[in-house]
Amino acid sequence: MAVKVRIPTPLQKLTEGKDEVEGEPGTIINLINYLDKKFPGIGERISEGGKIRRFINIYLNDEDIRFLKNEETEVKEGDEVSIVPAIAGG
Repeated sequence: MAVKVRIPTPLQKLTEGKDEVEGEPGTIINLINYLDKKFPGIGERISEGGKIRRFINIYLNDEDIRFLKNEETEVKEGDEVSIVPAIAGG
């Protein structure tokens, strides 16, 4: 069983229109690097210099990784990761 990754609509053009893809266990940043190899360009939209961009929120099993270990949060088989871009309004 792999890690389930939910992809937001703005990034689905990079995942061939898929709203959910599979990733490998490890850390969050390793997962993002794996996704970037599989779907080139997605990594730079989510991270920069090994850190999650500040306008991107990532949840591991509905818990914000900022309250865990950020990019070093461990992801296990069967976990669900959601990538949620921040929404600003005016």
